[in-house]
Order: sequence, then C-alpha cells, then structure tokens
Amino acid sequence: MDRTDRTADRRALAIGWAVLLATAATGCVSMPSGGAPQRLEAPQNAADGLQVHVYPVAPRKGGSPRDLLAGFLDSSNADQANYDTAKQYLTALAAKTWKPDAGVVVLAGAPTPSGPTPSDDDVTVRLTVEGKQVAGLDEQHTYQAHSGDTYQRAFTFVKESDGPDKGEWRISDLPDGLIVDQTNFKNTYKPVHRYFFARTDTSGPGPQAARVLVPDPIYLRRRIDPLTEAAQAAADGPSHWLGPVVTSALDGVRVEGATIGDNRVATVKLQGGDPAACKQMAQQLFQTLADQQSKLDRIDLAFTGGGSGCSLSSAEAALVAPGALAGADNGVQAFIQLEDGRLTRYLQEGMEPLPVPGVLGQAPQAGQFRPGTVAVRRDAAVAAVIGADGRDLVETGLTEGGTYGEPLVSSRSAQPGKGLASPSWDGRQDLWLVDRDPAAPRVLMVREHTVVPVQVEGLDGRTVQSLRISSDGTRIALLLSQGGGPTRLALGLVEHGGTPGAPTARITALRDIAPQLSEVAAVSWGDTDQLVVLGKETDRLQQLHFLGTDGSQSTDSPLQGGESMTALSATEARLPADPTSPSGPAVLTSSEHGLYRLKDNQWHEVPSKSEAKAFIYPG
Repeated sequence: MDRTDRTADRRALAIGWAVLLATAATGCVSMPSGGAPQRLEAPQNAADGLQVHVYPVAPRKGGSPRDLLAGFLDSSNADQANYDTAKQYLTALAAKTWKPDAGVVVLAGAPTPSGPTPSDDDVTVRLTVEGKQVAGLDEQHTYQAHSGDTYQRAFTFVKESDGPDKGEWRISDLPDGLIVDQTNFKNTYKPVHRYFFARTDTSGPGPQAARVLVPDPIYLRRRIDPLTEAAQAAADGPSHWLGPVVTSALDGVRVEGATIGDNRVATVKLQGGDPAACKQMAQQLFQTLADQQSKLDRIDLAFTGGGSGCSLSSAEAALVAPGALAGADNGVQAFIQLEDGRLTRYLQEGMEPLPVPGVLGQAPQAGQFRPGTVAVRRDAAVAAVIGADGRDLVETGLTEGGTYGEPLVSSRSAQPGKGLASPSWDGRQDLWLVDRDPAAPRVLMVREHTVVPVQVEGLDGRTVQSLRISSDGTRIALLLSQGGGPTRLALGLVEHGGTPGAPTARITALRDIAPQLSEVAAVSWGDTDQLVVLGKETDRLQQLHFLGTDGSQSTDSPLQGGESMTALSATEARLPADPTSPSGPAVLTSSEHGLYRLKDNQWHEVPSKSEAKAFIYPG
C-alpha cells in the first residue's frame, strides 16, 4: 500500500533519491544477471492519483436484496463520517448494534455476493459475500497482511412488516466492520503513524535511558478529519502488538480538534490528561501530525478543562524524534569492505575509499585475525568484527592505534557458514548477533563486555539465521528457517529486564511480516518504520521489496533485483536533503558482479580500483 504525504516523501525509494554516494556511476542498470542494461520505471503513487470522492446513495424503493447488498457495501465505504446513509440499508435494531469501526477486510477484488433470489412470499433471505482477503485493519486501525485467505460472511435480509419501510428488504444481521476491495481501500484510507516513547531500559547505563519516539503505523479514512482522527488514535494508545515496549503521555486524553494553519503551526485542543505532562504529549502529537505535512514548525496544545497548555518547536521535537538514535551524520557514512578484509570510508565522487584508522584499515598478514562480517556502531567510532571463519567476534576502535580486543563471543561450530553471523547495533550501543551452531543455536546481545543470551519466544522449531535491530532497540527483524528450508521474515519485539549488573533480554511477539514471499535473502532497516527486503515470491525472480513494519507495501511494486544480488545495507538516518528529489532511505547492495546503489529508482554500479566485498552503513 502506498505511503502518502510526508510518509510518501520519506519512503519513496522508487520515485527518486539523491543518495549520499554520488559516485561517477557507470550507467543505469538492473542488478547484473546477464543481458543489456535495463531501466527501472518508477511507479506512480496510486493513492495520490486516485483521490476519488465517493458519495453514498440511499436504498431505492423496491430494491432486491442483492441490489441492496451492493448499495450497502458502496455506501459503507463512502466519505461519510457516521455512516448515516449505510445505516438506512439496515433494520432499526441492526443500525443500532452494527459496529462499523470494528475493523476493515480488504479483498483482492470486488466483493462477490451469492445466494438465492427470494420469491414474492419470502420474508427473509440470506446472502453471502465472498472473496480473497489480502489485508485487514483491526479496531485500532492496525494493518495486517494476508496471503489471499478465503473470506466468506453472511448477510441476513428481512422484509419490513411495518413502519416507513414497510414491504422493503432491509439487512437484519451482518458482520461488524467494513468490507472493501484493494482499489477502494487505497482511495479511502490513508497510511499515517502515531508515536509512542520507547520504554526505558532500567538495566542499562547512560544512553540506554535516552528517550526516543517509536512509530506505530495505522490507516485512517483520508477525508474524514484525518488530523483529529490521527491525534485521537495516538491518544487511544498503541497497537496491541507494540504496546509492551512503549509508553504514552496521552493516557486519558480526548482530542476535541486538531488543525494545521498556513503558518505551519498545529493547534490541538485536549480534554483530560495530566497538564504536567504537556511537553511529552506535544512530542507525541507533533510527530503524529507532522507525518501528514512535510513541514511543521510548532505545535500548541490547549486544555479545555483547565491547565495552561504548552508549545513545542520543531527543534525541541527533533530531540526525541524517531530515528534520533540512528546515528545522525555518522549514520549516513558509507563504508566499503574490500576483499582483503580492510574497511574503507567512502567519501565523495571521484575519490577512492580511504582505509579507516586502526587495525581494521590494514590488510591482515599471514597468521593474523582475518575479518569477515563487519558492523560499524552507529556513532562510527567502533566496529564489531566476526572472523572470516565465523568463530570469533571482536571489537576495535576506528581510531589511530585501534587494535582488536580479545574475543567477546566464540562459536563452537566448525561447519563453514554455521558460526557467528549478522552483527547489528541498536542506537543504545548494544550489539546483537546470531550463533548458527546447529548443536546450540542462539541469539546474543553484547552490552559493553557483558554477553547476554537472548530468549526468543515463538520460534516453533525454526532457527534464527540472521537479524537486524532497529535503532530505537524496540523491534528486531529476524530471518528464520526450519530444517534447512527457505528463510522467512519475521518481526519481533525486544523486552529488556534485569539490573545493570545482570541485564536480560528477550524477543517476543514474533509475527510474519511478508507472507507473500516464499524466500528472503536479506533484510535491513530503511527507516524507523520500514524494512528493505530482498526476497522472492513463488515462481518469480528475486526482487527488492519495501515493507512497512505492519507488512504493508511502501511502494506499489517491488523493484527488479537479480538473482546475483546477495546482500544489502540501508540506514534509518536521513541523508542530506536534495532540493530536486524527496528525501528517503538509501539502499546499497552487493552482488557477485560488484557493488551497487539505488538512485532515482535505478541501480548504479560503484566503480572501485580495489576489489570490493560489501557496502556497509553504520548499524
């Protein structure tokens, strides 16, 4: 599903991005798998292009149950706040008990009604709506992807025996919620985010306690006061899934109205809540409303029941904004790892990458530790390095005189490709990694020099092959496999506990994020609310997919990849704005043919005089 407004600008990988790596590209090519270069066309934002207003139509006199069902489904998805017209298709009792806000079922095509045609003597009839469900929203507006499940629900019609509708068919029994096809869903609903504070990790020192907001993606009707609706959705609290790892200052608040003026100042009127927490409320609401407008300079909160209210500037909001722990300018520093193990910084167009200071910038000599996978900490000051044999994890400073320390973690596996893998830093300087030892697979967190075994709940016989942690440390993407089968993508929550001297961590609430993908080769965080996924659907070539953390597509179509693409790196940190294109995440990839970057929806080869192995962003 398309992300619109500010969200679309931030995420539109396929619509153009001036990536920091402004190299002298050798041309615009698809990922090399043979054949001539191929241009990748950018899909237009479907939701922005549709914008069709739908007006409800009341039931016509003498309408058949089948006609009335079609009219009801259309009217229930019209641009009407209280569904007043849709309720005219219902009996008086059904109109009172029907709960349209209970959720939304999204079908692949138009709902198909089936059932008997009533005779003149019939006073009741039952029709069924059928289709293939591809997505759904729950009562909290949270999106969930489906893989074409069969959907079937019954509607009961009765012929009214008295009152103004005497002799007319009306719906007496129906499922709660709404039913809509994909096209109307894109036209009617708008993806936005509400924001909550990451729960404080009391077991961690220093940066562990840093406050940062975490996005919680939702869908709202785009033309029914979306600003007030989004603010109220934030006040209603986080989704059931995200709730355990976040907190809110908006508990008990009712939003009476939210507007944004031409002066780029948001005004929100609140009832209830604690005025002493006004600044924290403003931080949450600033991000929630800014998600729908590219520029917001200030937010003013006012309490209708008393209290002085408060104001928050954009500069103040930035201190806890999502991505505040992603590394800032350091988070967009690209590194290239050479085949001989050396790590280099990519600086600018026309310049060869420069080796980093310290031991990691030097080619290892015979008998010395040989670097394999490298993860640069988000402040670009330290690197975690797994040896080429996958046996040991060490750390080293990226400074003059930096040396490898003693191994922090060692794997007992002697099998190639079955040792330590995928080191990943969160924004609180915790390092996460996987030990793929078949005899004792495990996930680990390294905090300073303390190694913490991480409990992973809900694996159901699967093993973790690799991982990527979000900068805020609340969510973690896992690639899972079972019995050596294909890898699938899941997203879990990270819950911390224990004490500073004995911290604990566990991964819980695993959910499949990309059920449509039969195999996933690599994943990276491309934004605080977006995963960049290299994977394939059944009987299709490998492609690059941009998925929200709710599983929704961030672009209309995946991008052509290539079977030779083996790894990718992206960053949650924002690259310097380019006045000619909307901001969005950068994507760097590695293949057996070389290194590539994504720019303006095209793959560009990055030439290098030295044989290169991988692109790396901090994290």
